[in-house]
Amino acid sequence: MLRWVRRAAWSAVTVLGFLMLATSAGWLVTDGPLADREVASGPASLPIGGPFSLTDHRRRAVTEADFRGRPMAVFFGFTHCPDVCPTTLGDMTALIEALGPDADRLHWLFVSVDWERDTPEALAGYLEAFDPRIVGLSGTEAQVAQAARSFRVYYRRVPTEGGGYTMDHSASVFLLDAAGRFAGTLDSKESREVALEKVRMLASR
Repeated sequence: MLRWVRRAAWSAVTVLGFLMLATSAGWLVTDGPLADREVASGPASLPIGGPFSLTDHRRRAVTEADFRGRPMAVFFGFTHCPDVCPTTLGDMTALIEALGPDADRLHWLFVSVDWERDTPEALAGYLEAFDPRIVGLSGTEAQVAQAARSFRVYYRRVPTEGGGYTMDHSASVFLLDAAGRFAGTLDSKESREVALEKVRMLASR
């Protein structure tokens, strides 16, 4: 009898461990750094951060080289986003204010995955509600796809009723050091204190 109880207990532990591993793995491959859906395809060993060619909200053509020399905080979203994007950009604005002068040591980038609607003019108007140091970037469908691949970002156009659409996308803020190397992420589930410490450490590098 005792033997069967022990076997049942070990079976329960095994199942629980499997579920925990599956849950963690699920996050890693959906919204984590190993995301592998749509444009975020290819070997999981690919680095986060890389080449891109986009246009900023002042209509200037830029590449990743224009942002070298300072660390970067990069968020992918779109201006018609109902909640995640304005919340994240609001949090980014709060971090910039909390950092004070150190905020100028970083580049703060908002990359649109909505190539059809988010023109430079649309981004400029949208970003007026947030800190002026946040730079909006947009481009053609191909340019957006390249940037998303470089950052292992998932996004997908989702049709809505009435012939419109919304965009499903990854929600993390990517942190890169001054050389363009991946240095971590900011997650909406972590406290502002933790996020502030991360960007403060990045700014001091």
